[in-house]
Amino acid sequence: MTKVTIKETQNPTILKFEFEDFITQNESFEFKNIDEAKSSPLAQQLFYLPFVKTVYISGNFIAIEKYNIVEWEDVKDAVAEQIDTFVSNGGTIITIDENKTKKQPITVYGETTPNPAALKFVVSRMLTKNAIEFKNIDDTAASPLAKELFKFSYVKEIFIDENYISVTKYEINNWEEITLELRSFIKQFIENGGVVLDETMLGATEKQEKTKTQEFDNLDVTSQQIINILEEYVKPAVAADGGNIVFDSYNESDKIVKVILQGACSGCPSSTFTLKSGIENMLKSMLNDEQIQVEAVNA
Repeated sequence: MTKVTIKETQNPTILKFEFEDFITQNESFEFKNIDEAKSSPLAQQLFYLPFVKTVYISGNFIAIEKYNIVEWEDVKDAVAEQIDTFVSNGGTIITIDENKTKKQPITVYGETTPNPAALKFVVSRMLTKNAIEFKNIDDTAASPLAKELFKFSYVKEIFIDENYISVTKYEINNWEEITLELRSFIKQFIENGGVVLDETMLGATEKQEKTKTQEFDNLDVTSQQIINILEEYVKPAVAADGGNIVFDSYNESDKIVKVILQGACSGCPSSTFTLKSGIENMLKSMLNDEQIQVEAVNA
């Protein structure tokens, strides 16, 4: 009998069921319902369980996200046994489409950013909806791509969002020496089915969103207005430069707005100018308050 190992993830609603061998070759699948799961008889069977919300199949595991009507502790052994029995009886996990080419060609190109130490590698497909920053290789459990990139001695930090990867380098190399190597590596990694971000490792996204909404509702009106201005007017501009800006706090007594800079914006020589001349002036004007000051927590 095939033995499935049950592994917890950082998201309490998602459990992994791991196999000893790979069950897919360089491909990842995500199914939200039984109709989407036509290429996976096993996923279709799992959707007959009323608590199954999403099925992920990748590498050597099947991950299942559950609805909150049950606790994993009560059902995980039964699910593992069902997967075991299905596979042991010769059931098909994924139907391979022979007409589909193994590689999925993509384009990757480098874009300069206002930060001379950071380059933005734009990919011709969506990578994630969750912006995430990695400061070192120890933080890369959720991103096999980031882990591999940190093995290049000149890579200092990595920021991934939407369809791009921002790489910040150490001063030991010039971009002319390393851009082609990085671009080729990212292109081949993704084309060969490498995982950019394992969404199951990013924590309980829905729970975080709910907490975020509650925290927003508890803020004072000015803080809420600042967040909305940053989201609508500032974030799209800094994203175009390969970075991100996150609201940290607002002090009503001294009128100081604190923000966190990520990606290409972090450590950028022109970030102070952007904060003072751009964002600070915008907030002063839109909130009609000349006393407002903007500071970066990690400048």
